[in-house]
Amino acid sequence: MSANSQKEALLKDSEENFKKLFDIIESVPYRKRKISIETEERDKNFRDVLIHLYEWHAMLERWYREGMHSDVPSIPAPGYKWRGISQLNIRIRDSYQDVTINHAIKKLKLSHDRVMKLIESHSDEEIMTKKYYKWTKTGNLYAYFAANTSQHYKWAIKKCEVIAKEIMKKEN
Repeated sequence: MSANSQKEALLKDSEENFKKLFDIIESVPYRKRKISIETEERDKNFRDVLIHLYEWHAMLERWYREGMHSDVPSIPAPGYKWRGISQLNIRIRDSYQDVTINHAIKKLKLSHDRVMKLIESHSDEEIMTKKYYKWTKTGNLYAYFAANTSQHYKWAIKKCEVIAKEIMKKEN
């Protein structure tokens, strides 16, 4: 495998963005990391963002598991279509309101590791070739993996930057 393969680039980008995300969270004093900010946005604190990522990892793992066993996965989730994604994301957030930030961090780190291992287990050809797996329909594994790792982490970085800034502003 060449050093600049799509798979290697995806793994590298995912790890870098994952680290950036935690650098932002860790820039906020430990005792303040659970603070919620006032916003019209769906996610009000670090936990909401981290749990969102965790649940999307879990959905990806389910799609993958079902698809690789010749089942047709319910994407994005049973009972939801892509046009209902906002409602799904609200349901995810609401169902984790009793979870601590520490638990959210642990869950996300474990799911991140599992997804990275899934990516590592495939060749560039398997990841990049459209229709290589029947369950990806006209797409490829890359689209699923990138959307739920490096690209999703970029979204989370932006959200957490706003949350961190607001939390630190309250201190002054």
